Amino acid sequence: MRSRIRTGEYQVGHPIPGEPRMAEEFGIAKGTARRVINELLKAGDVYTVLGKGTFVADPETGGPPRRDTEDE
Repeated sequence: MRSRIRTGEYQVGHPIPGEPRMAEEFGIAKGTARRVINELLKAGDVYTVLGKGTFVADPETGGPPRRDTEDE
């Protein structure tokens, strides 16, 4: 997962697969998928939005992509 994030396969601000889909895609147990997501969260590679899912974090902030406020 981390390599897919770093190579841009999963782009900043876009969702990553949930536990069931990740488990199926990688041939791992759901508990293992949960641990992978938790490690990505701890490392700041992803962030969660309650009721929405888990998304690729901005590498500079470890959170949602920053909006350019100069254009507003």
